[in-house]
Formats: sequence, C-alpha cells, structure tokens
Amino acid sequence: MEAKQPKPPQPETPKVEVTVETADNAPLATVPPTSESESQFQEYVDLVLSYLSKLPDYLGDFFGEYQKPLLTVGLIVAAFVTVKVTLAVLDALNDIPLLSPFFELVGMGYAGWFVYRYLLRASTRKELSEELKGLKNQVLGNNAPKV
Repeated sequence: MEAKQPKPPQPETPKVEVTVETADNAPLATVPPTSESESQFQEYVDLVLSYLSKLPDYLGDFFGEYQKPLLTVGLIVAAFVTVKVTLAVLDALNDIPLLSPFFELVGMGYAGWFVYRYLLRASTRKELSEELKGLKNQVLGNNAPKV
C-alpha cells in the first residue's frame, strides 16, 4: 500500500454574498456582460432566438402562398423516386438466372392470348371497344368528349 501524502493547503477564495431587495418587487436588470465579445455574442443569440420564434409564422405563410407549386414539386419528386425504385427492382430481378427469360415467355404468352381473345374476330374487337369506352366513362365521367 502506498502512503497517502497530505494535500498542500489551497488558498481560500474570498466569498461575497449579495442580497438585493426591492420595495415594489420590480424585475431586476440583468448584469451587463463583462466584455465586448460577450455583448456581441448575446446580440447574436437574441437575434437568432427572435428569428426562431417567428419561424412557424414564416413557414405557415410560405406554405399558404405556395401550396400548389409545392404539391406539384412533391408529386414530381415522388414520381421520380418511384420510377427509380421500380427500375432498381427490375434490374435486381433481371440479375436472377432464368427469371428474365421466364418473364419474357410470360409476356409473349399474354400477348398471344390477347390477340387471340380480342383482335382476331370483328365481334371480339367490338367487345374490346365497348369495354374501353366503359372504362373511359368510369375514369373521365359520362360527359367525356367523344374520340
């Protein structure tokens, strides 16, 4: 075990107690900063705090004024991200062996079935035309312009 050596005596710092009493309980003034740099820093802090306190009002006014353009930009960005993610997923699927040729066979099979089902005979072409008109009326409404 090591022997503990006594610590050298520390010089005592003088302590001052200040009591301030006001008769009318008025708020006391703040103590001015001790240096010029602290004063400038305090001014910047006050400026930033006043800006931050008004920030919700600024954002509300900005959004209220530019709501439609912001919505348009948001939809364009969302569409761009969706296309990029879809292309990335398709690229990842194409990297799987034998999956790409399988999808091509399925696509060719569906195209052949569609031609056989709807395009070979005049009666089935008319049926397809009626189905497309019904779909157009559902999407655009009954007062859609005739094409």
